[in-house]
Amino acid sequence: MLFRSPQSDVSIPSQTLTDFVLEPAGKWADKPALIDGPSGRTLTFGALGAAIQKAAKGLSDKGMKKGEVLAIYSPNLPEYAVAFHGVSVIGGVSTTINPLYTPEELARQLNDSKARFLLTVPPFLDKAKAAAKESGVEEIFVFGEAEGATPFASLLDNDGDAPQVDIAPEDIVTLPYSSGTTGLQKGVMLTHRNLVANLTQTESTFGDELSEDDVAIGILPFFHIYGMIVIMNMALHRGCTVVTMPKFDLEEFLGLMQKHKITIAHLVPPIVLALAKHPVVDQYDLSSLRWLMSGAAPLGKDVAEACAKRLDCLVLQGYGLTETSPVSHCNTPDPEKIKAGSVGPCIASTECKVVDPSTGEELGPNEEGEIWIRGPQVMKGYLNKPDATAECIDADGFFHSGDIGYADEDGYFFIVDRLKELIKYKGMQVAPAELEALLLSHPSVSDVAVIPKLDEEAGEIPKACVVVREEVDAQTLLDFIAERVAPHKKIREVEFLDEIPKSPSGKILRRQLVERERLKAAP
Repeated sequence: MLFRSPQSDVSIPSQTLTDFVLEPAGKWADKPALIDGPSGRTLTFGALGAAIQKAAKGLSDKGMKKGEVLAIYSPNLPEYAVAFHGVSVIGGVSTTINPLYTPEELARQLNDSKARFLLTVPPFLDKAKAAAKESGVEEIFVFGEAEGATPFASLLDNDGDAPQVDIAPEDIVTLPYSSGTTGLQKGVMLTHRNLVANLTQTESTFGDELSEDDVAIGILPFFHIYGMIVIMNMALHRGCTVVTMPKFDLEEFLGLMQKHKITIAHLVPPIVLALAKHPVVDQYDLSSLRWLMSGAAPLGKDVAEACAKRLDCLVLQGYGLTETSPVSHCNTPDPEKIKAGSVGPCIASTECKVVDPSTGEELGPNEEGEIWIRGPQVMKGYLNKPDATAECIDADGFFHSGDIGYADEDGYFFIVDRLKELIKYKGMQVAPAELEALLLSHPSVSDVAVIPKLDEEAGEIPKACVVVREEVDAQTLLDFIAERVAPHKKIREVEFLDEIPKSPSGKILRRQLVERERLKAAP
């Protein structure tokens, strides 16, 4: 069965990404576009546009040509957008890099992407230098100043007369890397058309609920496709003011939300969980917040409803992947159309199938299978990996997501788990995310990850790694789950931890916990 968006198809402009994003900016020239949360440093829309043109000219003067790659290895700053779009203007490609990467991980991405330039911040410069030596990087730029690197500001010391470059919609504009939480990293080739399409599609979902009257919090990392598109591009295109945060700290986050009267927030489940349950939230006035969107990992229905009730705002959930630029499904900010626990229907100009991963059979409503996605936001492919591309994009143009979910009779999708993260208990599939959502509904639990533990009899058993808010014994939690799930889904073991390891985008680093478990079991 083919599932389609309830929205009409959208017309996709044949513009470059930067032309599209900045086209309306003249209306708001004196309005703050980006504010650095910690310092208050502000870039207006007018200053942002001028700085982008100067960055483009400066990079061109350094010899950067169309198709060449600049790597950005930095936390969120207002200038991140200047660099990203400066590269775009001259037909270059930005490869965005996790700021928590080690020099070895950084060098791997620099080599794979064939980055010619590297942009970072002073605290990361030693790691950047070490990685640059192992790659083909010719010059390191730095936000601010640091010995041994060219100040990014020096690239802006010109008249902003950037060269006119012939850029086609199918040219690559960015090269983020697909999540290392699911295997070897691969460069995802996203074109100007991919991103302009996804912005157009996603904005049609929000309509007037995203405008120049809004103030957004920029806590999602810009290196990650979620933050890159919905904050650094979509929010700016709609005239929102974005308050950036270089790293997450709950009280600083809440303070900025209160100070700047944040109206919309794109977040990840651990932050939504904190907003729902952490006692310190009551000390801050968050009444300006109209809606928040959770993505990057499944959000439990109980957590969503608790957060919505506590903050008196809409809590939405969306879904997507790096390979889909990223958004493929989204709830609209209309309380009449939100289904708790659902990521919403397909967005405009998007089609989906739910397919049995074992047989390839197309499934109908309320039947769980792998989600396949087709639309103009589907990537061009993986960099230099035609076989991997062919494995996940079929001849009909459907991207095979590797995620398990189902659509209800209204076409609203529910994500159950990653295909590769399924636990096989006596040959039966158990989805960790389902058990995690249930455990998070227990008042004593503040965070959790469910992993497979090898078992001689069952093959694998579900084990819960739990962070508690208040003392609770393991048996209580085992009984709590046993009362709520089929026998094969029961948690068989509980271990209490101080924290659950997560990536900057909020995904549980399940492989770390699995590897730790295997090492403990080794003779």
